[in-house]
Amino acid sequence: MYRAYHLALTEKDVEGVRLALLPGAPERVEVLARAFGEVRILAVHREFKSALAIGEEGEILVVSTGIGGPSLSIAVEELARLGIQWFIRVGTCGAIQPDIAVGDLVVSEGAVRLDGASLHYAPVEYPAVSDWRTVVFLQEACEEAGVPYHLGVTCSSATFYPGQERYDTFSRYVLRSFQGSLREWQALRVLNYEMEVATLFVLARVFGLRAGAICGVLVNRTKDERVAEEVVADVEARLARVSALAARRILRFLKS
Repeated sequence: MYRAYHLALTEKDVEGVRLALLPGAPERVEVLARAFGEVRILAVHREFKSALAIGEEGEILVVSTGIGGPSLSIAVEELARLGIQWFIRVGTCGAIQPDIAVGDLVVSEGAVRLDGASLHYAPVEYPAVSDWRTVVFLQEACEEAGVPYHLGVTCSSATFYPGQERYDTFSRYVLRSFQGSLREWQALRVLNYEMEVATLFVLARVFGLRAGAICGVLVNRTKDERVAEEVVADVEARLARVSALAARRILRFLKS
């Protein structure tokens, strides 16, 4: 029997489960799982916290992946070997288009591959694109929940500070290759920055699996760089509600 070394899960732990929600933060695992149904914690190892969520439509996994593409790639590799076939990244982000409000959700149709990790699976010319059906399910879930959302392209960066052209850092310096990059992505109609979506999309395509992503906007960087603490809980609640609705749609589709 296969035992996932980093996730500390076995095939028996997740037998019959085909869908996983992937937040970054371990503390968000139970928030997402509770929105779907009864929660059973399966394992906690390093940044990876895993819970089984049991609802009327069936069971799903919720697994935290930590920060960035390298950690997410480990989770997806091991979950795929455990039999998971469908993945939804559920995270947070910074918007870079002025019309996106704090608290809105972004459904990623594709991603700019600045993540680094995806280059270990496919050359940079290979596209990072979502499964179209997952985009539809996430869009329908947003509409059912009455949550404002945006569809488009995400930029996944390997770093939080220089790769996203942040100057409020220790050195206050950004490499020349990234200077002006935020404005360039804005001109190319990229919606937001985060750190994992491109990795997930490339791995899923290479492996022949399905994947999608939805992120809550904690800050709009055209207006402010600071995250208001009261926003975080509201965004997490919206993500939990929408991801649970999307998961139910996926489970019904798998049974059809």
